[in-house]
Parts: sequence; structure tokens; C-alpha cells
Amino acid sequence: MTETALTVHQTARPQGMPTADDFAFVESPLPVPAAGTALVENLYWSVDPYHRELMDDLPGGFALHAPLEGRTIGRVTASRTPGLAEGEIVLHRQGWRTHAVVTPDEVRRLPRHEGVPLTAHLGVLGGTGLTAYVGLTRIAGLRPGEDLYVSGAGGGVGTATGRFARLLGAGRLVGSAGSAAKAAHLVREVGYDAVFDYHDGPAAELLGKAAPDGVDVFVDNVGGEQLAAAVGALREFGRIVRVGTIAQYNAPGASASRFDHAEIVEKSLRMEGFLVRNHRDVQEELYDFAVPHLVSGRLVSDETVTDGFGHIVDAFLGMLRGANTGKTIVAAG
Repeated sequence: MTETALTVHQTARPQGMPTADDFAFVESPLPVPAAGTALVENLYWSVDPYHRELMDDLPGGFALHAPLEGRTIGRVTASRTPGLAEGEIVLHRQGWRTHAVVTPDEVRRLPRHEGVPLTAHLGVLGGTGLTAYVGLTRIAGLRPGEDLYVSGAGGGVGTATGRFARLLGAGRLVGSAGSAAKAAHLVREVGYDAVFDYHDGPAAELLGKAAPDGVDVFVDNVGGEQLAAAVGALREFGRIVRVGTIAQYNAPGASASRFDHAEIVEKSLRMEGFLVRNHRDVQEELYDFAVPHLVSGRLVSDETVTDGFGHIVDAFLGMLRGANTGKTIVAAG
């Protein structure tokens, strides 16, 4: 074990796309657990789009000159509580740091499934997968044979949504992505029927070509123009699941999407957003659904893994530029 610890602090509020200058690596002595706590050496870190939103000066956002939070998997290396044994693998939210001192009620012990990698607990079995599963089963109420459109289909939630929808019996799966190469990968490897590069023209035209007969459900990770296009493409009784608004994260003051609000009434559409933290009760159901498919190979946890904690900021900035396919994870290396 090293004698020092590293944390990543946010040092400035970005104007538009963040840069490496908005962060600092801070070295400190290795934490010593007090009575009732345990020291965790972190192994894997989750890098998520929502981190960008929390960088702004908003209620609940990241404080400057303080460690960034986030989902992290680590191993207990020293314990002063009977509630955590040395060697246990746990998930916690203390984020972008090499070591964390935790109490038993601040962690979740991860079930070990033969043949399932630990990183899946940050991907299809973690908050990313839970978001996709809740969006499809609780918010959209996806029924077998229904057609689906997913914006930001190449990200962690987008790939999980596509794979879960296929397993749940969805009909035609259509998505958007940020490059032709990523679009081709999603069709070839993830199971989408058609994916367009949103840079290629107006979203309404591209979606119209990919789904000429419309769709029943739209899972929206992007917002903006793609949300407006989906309203026009949805069939009667269509549902919109709002997961994120990536299109606005790096564009301060960007206007919200404009669409024909009359279509919401005329087609009896429903739009609903949600926060995955309000659906933790579905976690065990997700395990029951996903783990057998992971073990059999029918389900894959799509991941872009960067080795080395020192590259976590690079991984985050790359994810914001769309360099990843699937869930962005940093490994201790």
C-alpha cells in the first residue's frame, strides 16, 4: 500500500467545455480510520455525464477545492469496525480519490457472481444499468414489440438501454450517436437496427429516415433538437423518458428544445423524468434480470476502461467529447 493518497479537486467553474485546468490532483497522507470506520483502497471509478452538470455553481453542485464525489469500487484494507472486514469489496460514493475512510452505512457490499467482472457493478449492474432498466420498465412501461428511439445511444445508459430493450422484446431499435464509427458499432455489436450520426443533418430528418413509421418510446439522454425530433416521430400514446440533457451541459444559456406542444395533447404523449436514486428498491430486480444474461453471454457490459487514476480527468474530458463507447470507467491499473 502506498504511504500517500491522491484526490481530485475542482478548482474553477468551467465556461462551456471543461479543461484540465479546472481540476487539481491533491496529495495527502494516507488516511487513518477512526473507531467505527474502515479504510478502502479504491480499484475502479465511475466517470459520468452528470459530473459535468454538478461542476456549475448550482445548488447541490460540487464545492470548489474539495474532492469530487462519484460511484467507486474498492477493497477494505484496514478496519476498525466489526461491520466491515478487511478484504471486503464495497461500493461507495466518496468519488475521485485513491483512498476513502467509510462507515458501514456508507457502503454497499457487492455480490460476487461467477463470470461477472467487478466493473459491471459500475455499468449494467450499477447506477448506469439501473437507470436504463428503470427507464424502460418503470417509466416507459415498454411492451414487447414496441419500437424505441434512444439519443446518446453510444454512452453507458444508451448501450445498456439498447441491450436491455432487446432482451425485453422490443421491436425496432433506433439510436443517435456522435460519429459514423460509433453508429456502426452500435448496430454491429449492441443490437440497434439503425443509428444515425447527429452531425449529418437536422435530427428530425435523420430520425425520419431511420424510423419512417415512427416510434413508441423515446429514451432521451441529450435533449435539445433530438427531443424536438422525437416528439414529432412518436406515435399515439408514445412515452418520453427523460434521463439527461447532455446537449446543454457545456452550452451555458442554451435554450431548451422547441417543439409543437399541441402534439403532446393530440397524440396523448407522456413525458417523465426521474432520478435513479429514487429507485434503489429495483436493484435486486435488476440483478435477477441481468446477471443470468451476463453469465450466459447474451448481455455484455459495454465499457471504455482507462488505466491509472492519474488519467481520470482525461477520461472525463474524453467522455464529454464522445470518445467513449459504453460506460466510462477508470481502473487503478
